[in-house]
Amino acid sequence: MDNFIVSARKYRPVTFKSVVGQNAITETLKSSIRSGKVAQAFLFCGPRGVGKTTCARIFAKALNCQHPAEDFEPCNECESCRSFNESASFNIYELDAASNNSVDDIRKLVEQVHIAPQGAKYKVYVIDEVHMLSSAAFNAFLKTLEEPPAYAKFILATTEKHKILATILSRCQVYDFKRIKDDDILKHLQYVAESEQITVEEDALRVVAAKADGALRDALSIFDQLVSYSGKNITYQATIENLNVLDVDNYFKMTEFLFHDEVSDALLLLDQIIDRGFDAQHFISGLAAHFRNLLMAQNQMTVKLMETSDAIKIKFTQQASKTDKQLLLRAMDLTSQCDFNYKMAGNKRLSVELCLMQINFNYTWKKREQEAKVRQSRG
Repeated sequence: MDNFIVSARKYRPVTFKSVVGQNAITETLKSSIRSGKVAQAFLFCGPRGVGKTTCARIFAKALNCQHPAEDFEPCNECESCRSFNESASFNIYELDAASNNSVDDIRKLVEQVHIAPQGAKYKVYVIDEVHMLSSAAFNAFLKTLEEPPAYAKFILATTEKHKILATILSRCQVYDFKRIKDDDILKHLQYVAESEQITVEEDALRVVAAKADGALRDALSIFDQLVSYSGKNITYQATIENLNVLDVDNYFKMTEFLFHDEVSDALLLLDQIIDRGFDAQHFISGLAAHFRNLLMAQNQMTVKLMETSDAIKIKFTQQASKTDKQLLLRAMDLTSQCDFNYKMAGNKRLSVELCLMQINFNYTWKKREQEAKVRQSRG
């Protein structure tokens, strides 16, 4: 049986242009190489799975590339690039601070810094999860970071910037990596699916992108899970079943019930959702997001703010045209409050049911108010 390589490793970017969703940062890094103004230390920070360590590896490789491309991408063919790709480089060191966080570990690194690079311009040190270093290790590292040899470059990566000492931050160029947009994740997943000759529905990939919450690595892991479940043909229905995601149609039905004085049907639908194993808080937070999308759909200028397929956008637009804006705002407020107070509620299901009944009450109250105004106008 062939050795399986997970998609997150198999399709890990090896050039700046293949990095997903971080164009501003990759262009800045290439520009620094082009101008020859490369700082002594960099700090890459941001959420998990957005490309911090990947960019650090590509940047380190590009700094020592012997035959860079016209746009200063690493060639991946010279001796320096090949040795790095084969994990045999003597000039680029990677340290996992999560498991090497003691003073002794940093002292060993500091001793290596004083050895000049072999057959390359720079000696590059990539330190991942740098926030895991102990205070003593940070202090041992500080002097070297402040006055390193001209050939030494440090690239630090972390998901928790607030844990980095201010004295370290002040000596680094700080790059804040952003959460990757769902559309960018979708396009990359489509590329992976095409490369693997897998047929997949776009709505299924949108579910994966939403589930990943801006982390491309998480999205690729979920994609591998779906391939294991569905094989070469991934459908939307199989995706929501495998990932235990609540189908958006449930939210459309719930909205119809709440805004058409059918509260009994709304409570029965909630009961069905809970019986299928979905958490009530997961449902109420999803309902709040649904109301938000309905509000966006009431204006053509804000429709683009919904991260969903064109077919679903049409459904939102149709339902939004029949829903009062003030009622939507009140419904969003009620669901958000319910979501916030859910963990503190003694009877959690009752708190969700009460929220649904309050939303319905607002609808019936406004409906009666409008009917009263009509009767008064008639005389």
